[in-house]
Amino acid sequence: MAVSLHHIIVDAHDLPGLAAFWCRVLDWRVLSEREREVIIGTDPSAPTGICFMPVTEHKTVKNRLHLDLAPDDQEAEVERLVALGARRIDIGQGGERSWVVLADPEGNEFCVLRPRKSLVEFAD
Repeated sequence: MAVSLHHIIVDAHDLPGLAAFWCRVLDWRVLSEREREVIIGTDPSAPTGICFMPVTEHKTVKNRLHLDLAPDDQEAEVERLVALGARRIDIGQGGERSWVVLADPEGNEFCVLRPRKSLVEFAD
């Protein structure tokens, strides 16, 4: 039996707002918007999307899962993401790293890597 990754689920307080942020980040669009879920992706037939689901509790600890973004220009991308509403955060990553840790408007951590050519290229 074959299986594929369908959605990455993100808990959110402001579903439309967080979906809009990630649409701008990834250059995706809202594919479905309902009261209890907002789905974004490149198009309805794309293999994977992100689904935002409502929660009442606030985020209290570091995410167990996060997204890594690999832009063509790390510094310019970090500036763009901060202008969109992300913020730099320290989760104990230490000094000189090849990635930058940011948080989305609801505090979900994600990393901006150096440019990559491969899924298995190792970071410093």
